[in-house]
Amino acid sequence: MSDEELDVELEARLEEQEEFEPPEAFVEQANVSDPAIYEEFEENWPEAWERAANLLDWEEEWDQVLDDSEEPFYEWFVNGKLNASANCLDRHLDDRGDEVAIEWIGELGETRTYTYEELHREVNECAAALRDLGVEEDDVVTMYMPMIPELPVAMLACARIGAPHSVVFAGFSADALATRMNSADSEYLVTCDGYYRRGDPLDHISKANEGLEDVEQDATTVVVDRLGDDLDHDLAEGQVDYDALVADHEGAEVEPVTRDAEDMLFLMYTSGTTGKPKGVKHTTGGYLSYVTWTSHAVLDIKAEDTYWCSADIGWITGHSYIVYGPLALGTTSVMYEGTPDYPDKDRLWQIVDDYDVDQLYTAPTAIRAFMKWGEEYPERHDLSSLRLLGTVGEPINPRAWKWYYKHIGNEECPIVDTWWQTETGGMMVTTLPGIKNMKPGSAGPPLPGISADVVDNSGDPVGAGRAGYLVVNKPWPGMLRTLYKNDERFINEYWDEYSIPERDEWVYFPEDGAKLDEDGYITVLGRVDDVINVSGHRLGTMEIESAIVGVEGVAEAAVVGGEHEMKGEAVYAYVITEDGYEGGADLRDEIVGAVEEAIGPIARPEAVVFTHELPKTRSGKIMRRLLEDIANEDELGDTSTLRNPDVVSEIQQKVQGD
Repeated sequence: MSDEELDVELEARLEEQEEFEPPEAFVEQANVSDPAIYEEFEENWPEAWERAANLLDWEEEWDQVLDDSEEPFYEWFVNGKLNASANCLDRHLDDRGDEVAIEWIGELGETRTYTYEELHREVNECAAALRDLGVEEDDVVTMYMPMIPELPVAMLACARIGAPHSVVFAGFSADALATRMNSADSEYLVTCDGYYRRGDPLDHISKANEGLEDVEQDATTVVVDRLGDDLDHDLAEGQVDYDALVADHEGAEVEPVTRDAEDMLFLMYTSGTTGKPKGVKHTTGGYLSYVTWTSHAVLDIKAEDTYWCSADIGWITGHSYIVYGPLALGTTSVMYEGTPDYPDKDRLWQIVDDYDVDQLYTAPTAIRAFMKWGEEYPERHDLSSLRLLGTVGEPINPRAWKWYYKHIGNEECPIVDTWWQTETGGMMVTTLPGIKNMKPGSAGPPLPGISADVVDNSGDPVGAGRAGYLVVNKPWPGMLRTLYKNDERFINEYWDEYSIPERDEWVYFPEDGAKLDEDGYITVLGRVDDVINVSGHRLGTMEIESAIVGVEGVAEAAVVGGEHEMKGEAVYAYVITEDGYEGGADLRDEIVGAVEEAIGPIARPEAVVFTHELPKTRSGKIMRRLLEDIANEDELGDTSTLRNPDVVSEIQQKVQGD
């Protein structure tokens, strides 16, 4: 049989196969390979979670694993004391001080390598510098930075002195920065002059300065010089140069501040349905235990590995699985500044080859792009070092899963398709790669210790084969504790709707639809709230609509998510103009610009559709479901409850005509 015929036969077999066993060679070396772990967690819950906490070093051990007396304000590892920075750095110095902690690759190909000893030294110097600037325990320090090493350095420095950090994605706008700093009452900002995208220097400091103008409190700013001579800039009053500041504290050592397990480690703002971002609060003991255990059990990370999560630290995936989880395990974590197709479409595979990467954890959006570009790009490189593949951010379709499995993993790497979110802190639904079979398109069963189900509108389980709402029935260590300074919103958004008072049960509702199969595997179907998942990043429709309505000439707007080959979902905006204004190209450009300015380029609308009316129910509620049908070119759903059903076909014809 020729090689070509063999490839065709292989493709046919992969296409038909619906279940894949983990490779025997992987199972033999897996960190977790005993199926009894599921039963152990079930029979010994919540005490079984001590296995996660025991992966860390504690200054004082907890006296209670879980305090659920004030649900849903759960507390984990009660009265335990520890420091996250010490767990990620200090405890590795004796055995792994000379081993690499972070391998950083810049957009232009430059590299920096930090051993654990070197990272420990710079984190200490940064911690001393921040303290000298006035940062005290429990002060929130905002970071507005791209993928440069000073970002994890600053995060770990804050953790060292007991100051929670709040990282704002560098692609977000100046308005987004100001909103988050004001919400967190943050008086300190660490940012940079700029960074590179596709070889071009981007001015970041101007955007940061614009945001600072709208910050209500005085703020001290530390600026990292990333671009050197490629960007001339002057530091404003109240701004200090990072390199000079750290140099002034050369050799400084800062004793890690003892933190209670329930003390806040960081804030992360995520999109909300009200249009106002939510400050998700994660704590030191439960969060760090959870991301360390999931890094160990799901990603199979060992200290001697070179591990790469290709996310951005500006999102929760980067917090959990670039910084805290991997470094707590003492492994080598790869950081890459640039895009996957610069200078060529084999950039990621070149990095895997050059650094002998063991695990690759990336997004379905990226995998779809790799598929489109073609297998010739990974075929240029030796990817045989890979032991495990993972996906994160959104559901992955079976076709992309199988491409990833064949062309990147050579059918020898298990794939962990992970479902979780900012609020959960770490992975919740996925296979354990050393135990469970993989089903392309299905994330898998809940992890040991996680009680998840799919329910109907009444909160009753729907059973196998039917769609419903994904809920989590028991607390877990990595869970958010509350929304910053807003306990009421925390309860309203996550706990009220699907809690069942007559059964005296609290359940966490992550606002995702899902279905369950006969083996207990969960397939996540996507958002059921007013949040759009663009390239794995959650964007609130209210935020986008507010930006659009702020444009002169716009009377009303409705934003929905539409299917997109590369992004998963894209933003589709339906806009009504005010009398006297026409919906032409100029207004469309203004709308797109307003969205980019308010939120960032990631929220840029794929299409702006002008219409004289929006489909509304008799009570005046916009029926976004029909607008989604139009964006996706799907068959229109029921329009009988509309007060203006004719407008739907008018919009549909307009979209098809465009």
